[in-house]
Amino acid sequence: MDLFEKCFQFTEAKEAMEGGYYPYFLPLEDTEGTEVVIRGQRLIMIGSNNYLGLTTHPKVRQAAIDAIKHYGPSCTGSRFLNGNLQLIMELEEKLARFMGKESALVFSTGFQTNLGAISSLVGRHDVVITDKEDHASIVDGCRLSYGTMKRYKHNDAADLERVLQSCPENSGRLVVVDGVFSMGGDLADLPAIIPICKKYGAKLMVDDAHGVGIIGDARGTAVHYGVNDQVDLIMGTFSKSFASLGGFLVGDEPVIHYIQHLARSLIFSASITPPNVAAAMASLEIMETEPERRERVLAISERMGYEYRRMGYNIGNTVTPIIPIIIGERLSTVFLWQRLFQEGVYTNPVVEPAVPPGTCLLRTSYMATHTDEQMDQVLETFERVGKEVGII
Repeated sequence: MDLFEKCFQFTEAKEAMEGGYYPYFLPLEDTEGTEVVIRGQRLIMIGSNNYLGLTTHPKVRQAAIDAIKHYGPSCTGSRFLNGNLQLIMELEEKLARFMGKESALVFSTGFQTNLGAISSLVGRHDVVITDKEDHASIVDGCRLSYGTMKRYKHNDAADLERVLQSCPENSGRLVVVDGVFSMGGDLADLPAIIPICKKYGAKLMVDDAHGVGIIGDARGTAVHYGVNDQVDLIMGTFSKSFASLGGFLVGDEPVIHYIQHLARSLIFSASITPPNVAAAMASLEIMETEPERRERVLAISERMGYEYRRMGYNIGNTVTPIIPIIIGERLSTVFLWQRLFQEGVYTNPVVEPAVPPGTCLLRTSYMATHTDEQMDQVLETFERVGKEVGII
């Protein structure tokens, strides 16, 4: 069989393009944070992870500009050899202190952070256990390890215990869970998960890409629950609230030191760029000094969630700025996305296999910089279009 035959047989995306309902890889011609321009049309953006709205903050932008002027646009090498800027190490010290952990390690992307951490820790005789709705980077990190991967039902502590019971007695065990689940906006039940991990000698890693900056006084899900000292590793990204690009891991110094010297995604990748480091550092400072941004985005989210439920939309169990509009059926989801897009509202359609069968949804998310007038317009559009297409 010709290796490329599958490529020529893949026609679904092109059919959607020709039909005018292809929702991915859309070219952003301009963005001001809360609004974007696509093919000349201006839309209200409620599909971004820019929760604190820091991409337009003058301090963040100036920090990135200054870093380019001083260091240039890239280090052109791995941190392991010639790309380990002192600026990166300074950011690591600040992150460790901010997150209440001994040590931090910065990667070039959040995806690489999970790949490197999990694959370096989980060996041939170890077991890694994940929530069924964990992010793809966690799944791929498990696949790259030499250990055995097991999964448990979403946010089901009893099922987690069942899986841990099935692990060989002499195996090392790592439980990896999203702090804030990226599609549903709900939180991992850490107070239920932690005692089970302790009972079976499992270490716990929390991917808090969507939690840090927003909940737990900006320090994430573990601080939100008051269990920060009982979580072994916490991962975060710079591509959400930090308005940059990159990822980081915090934990005990010996564990971080080990990952630093074994994580292939760190050692064999070019280091995070200077402007990304500087932007993340400036964003961290703003998180600590401007709590009103966090308060604003949470207030917006509470309002939007209440109004969507009032209209009759199913938004699941979200308690964060991620609000899913759960439609269920794929074509109806894409059709609602298309009509909202035509009316000037940008959302993210998420279909199988990114979500479980029968739970296709529009992923909406909100920023501290959204205005009340913009949210009024979004709600009016959702109510009018939802009735028009028969979803509410």
